[in-house]
Amino acid sequence: MGFYERRILPLLLEKMMIGAETVRLRKAVLTPARGRVLEIGFGTGLNVPYYPAAVTHLVGVDPNPGMQKAAEQRLSAAHMTGEFILAPGDTQLPYDDGTFDTVVTTFVLCTVGDVNRTLKEIRRVLKPDGQYLLLEHGLAREAVVQKWQQRINGFNRMVLGGCNLNRPIATLVTGAGFTFQTSDEFFQAGAPKFAGWTISAVAVRR
Repeated sequence: MGFYERRILPLLLEKMMIGAETVRLRKAVLTPARGRVLEIGFGTGLNVPYYPAAVTHLVGVDPNPGMQKAAEQRLSAAHMTGEFILAPGDTQLPYDDGTFDTVVTTFVLCTVGDVNRTLKEIRRVLKPDGQYLLLEHGLAREAVVQKWQQRINGFNRMVLGGCNLNRPIATLVTGAGFTFQTSDEFFQAGAPKFAGWTISAVAVRR
């Protein structure tokens, strides 16, 4: 991992993810979080302030060591019981089956190397009665937007740490053995259409 990924990319992503609309969406998707929580793609811990009191322990997983210091500072400032684990989200996680009450991803499934393996791991570590909370962007429904997403995907991946614009998130999640309890798909206000097709959902194991 080079200087750009360790030093520049964390700052760039944080600036992109703190807009008022994005914060509103984060707060909304995290409202049902409870118990032991695993967040994959923890980054600098932007979600930490929005977790409800029902969360008893928070584990954040991220592969980028450049994120760790800020993430641990946010955990400490929030007085949350939690920990930061330096690991990719698409490898086998160091937890037993059915460990977590809640698993969270926000704007992460676009970036993981093997999205199917990531979703398989989420399902594995989630309790049978647990919930998967996701806020993700991906392939739009409109054909014209899809064409632009395909055209610029390579450049986007290069600049934004492997972020893919063209992953069909809802299809991938249901294909991994989940059912949506609630699901809302829309163009995020203020975002360019090629990057703004968003899904906010609560999913459970089938």
